[in-house]
Amino acid sequence: MVDILDKAMRSHDLDKYEIVRLLSIDDVAQQELLFKAADKTRQQYLGTDVHLRGLIEFSNYCMNDCMYCGIRRGNRTLERYRIEPDEVIKVAAQAYRLGYRTIVLQSGEDSYYTGDVMCHIIRGIKEVADVAITLSIGERSYDDYRRMKEAGADRYLMRFETSNRGLYKKLHPRMDFDNRIQCLRDIKSLGYELGSGFLVGLPGQTVEDIADDILLLEELGADMVGIGPFIPHPDTPLRNCNSGCLDMVLKAVAVLRLVMPDINIPATTAVGTSDPFGRQKALKAGANVIMPNVTPLEYRQLYQLYPGKICIGENPQDCRICVEGLIRSVGRTVGTGYGGHNG
Repeated sequence: MVDILDKAMRSHDLDKYEIVRLLSIDDVAQQELLFKAADKTRQQYLGTDVHLRGLIEFSNYCMNDCMYCGIRRGNRTLERYRIEPDEVIKVAAQAYRLGYRTIVLQSGEDSYYTGDVMCHIIRGIKEVADVAITLSIGERSYDDYRRMKEAGADRYLMRFETSNRGLYKKLHPRMDFDNRIQCLRDIKSLGYELGSGFLVGLPGQTVEDIADDILLLEELGADMVGIGPFIPHPDTPLRNCNSGCLDMVLKAVAVLRLVMPDINIPATTAVGTSDPFGRQKALKAGANVIMPNVTPLEYRQLYQLYPGKICIGENPQDCRICVEGLIRSVGRTVGTGYGGHNG
């Protein structure tokens, strides 16, 4: 194992077998060596800054029926909401006044927000706030991606969740893996910073699948990667399945940092939900981004991809203070810039 870590820190080039070896570590002392190697690599390439992204979850309508997701179309118990475009712009302006320099606009795949509507929101935010804009709104046409980029969008986040085609098909009814990957390639080709990622602990997933996920992200040239544990939602078909293992999430974060040393990796909210110190652990395993929620409180509890989500009752100002304290508690500094890939 030590020889693989040495190779990873020298060349950042690991094959699937070597990645599987690192992901399969179960000895606590060896895990700590892996995390320290990843943390050292993060320090070497990115310094001590943790970048903050203000997250606005502006619609919980979704046309898809992903088996693990609480806002899936088939969930009839969920109260649905949409935040009107001009209100989204106002929320973004408030987040900018709180010090955020990146705004993430996230929703279900909701056709109400057409390309024209999204371009209006993007331009409106750029007029009132000096921020980078990340979109996380799913599969769109190439023309929509192009127009939204021209309107001022900087980054696009769309996770593929698993690179195992059979598992993808099982978990994503009426969706097509190849189309999703083509969307990611289109996004990258248009000059966006590309974000993607995967879930750990999906029913039927193997360690080899996770290694393939990491290798696919490397192939796509992702600039930002989010990894979180699968957390079963009671209103989905996977309600009775086991949650993903936090240790495996942390190992995946660490391996990803070693093979893609300069990308942005968030300590995800799901990690913080699965363990009270989950985000701190992820920061120590190679992560360098946190995405505090700035969605208005009256909507926040309704954007429930998984149950038990942290911070749904905190106002944005208190949340900002809390997150800054969390960052300093692990000896890191709060980033003040846009925090893009390579700066």
